Amino acid sequence: MAATASPGAGGMDGKPRTSPKSVKFLFGGLAGLSAGLLRQATYTTTRLGIYTVLFERLTGADGTPPGFLLKAVIGMTAGATGAFVGTPAEVALIRMTADGRLPADQRRGYKNVFNALVRIVREEGVLTLWRGCVPTMARAVVVNAAQLASYSQSKQFLLDSGYFSDNILCHFCASMISGLVTTAASMPVDIVKTRIQNMRMIDGKPEYRNGLDVLVKVVRYEGFFSLWKGFTPYYARLGPHTVLTFIFLEQMNKAYKRLFLSG
Repeated sequence: MAATASPGAGGMDGKPRTSPKSVKFLFGGLAGLSAGLLRQATYTTTRLGIYTVLFERLTGADGTPPGFLLKAVIGMTAGATGAFVGTPAEVALIRMTADGRLPADQRRGYKNVFNALVRIVREEGVLTLWRGCVPTMARAVVVNAAQLASYSQSKQFLLDSGYFSDNILCHFCASMISGLVTTAASMPVDIVKTRIQNMRMIDGKPEYRNGLDVLVKVVRYEGFFSLWKGFTPYYARLGPHTVLTFIFLEQMNKAYKRLFLSG
């Protein structure tokens, strides 16, 4: 007996058809693209710019770089400032990416990030753009203290070893070390952030009282090393991102100094 094609496998002519769900998934993933780009343009440029300026200002007259603790403080300052500047774009990003999962009558239907920002201000007030600013800044403080300070320290160590010169290979190796340190430092913070955002109400009370309560309960019931569960895929994502960020930053700094400060 000849096999008959099921309706879900294709059309009447036997050719495969793209389901509406597939189309929705494909283009739904681009819903927050403009907001994601604006977040990077505000948060990333601000934190890297502030860190570079403060690092150069605090470098000694003889070229001695700041110590590691001072680098960490500079990174914390840069991260907190960048997070504050980037929070409006992040609020828009979260809303735009979540919109497709809401019931049709509850969707906001933002056209792009600028439409989202204007409507949020008009409908909910300007302060809504900085909703969740404090935990966002707290996470950025930890991440940037680890990422920026560890990169500068790793680069300095590699140059002082005598085996590296100030080139892309040195930047790549320092970036990979920085990504490793950042992953180790930021995963517990991300777990706290995620658990609080997704916590349930138990007998009318929230599952966790605060971030410290999350850490205590995770360590007690799931084990200390569960704070770094999924370390490898997290590093696989963060490592290349860190490498590209610092390599492009170093090349742009060199180009700027060559074109504008060389004479």
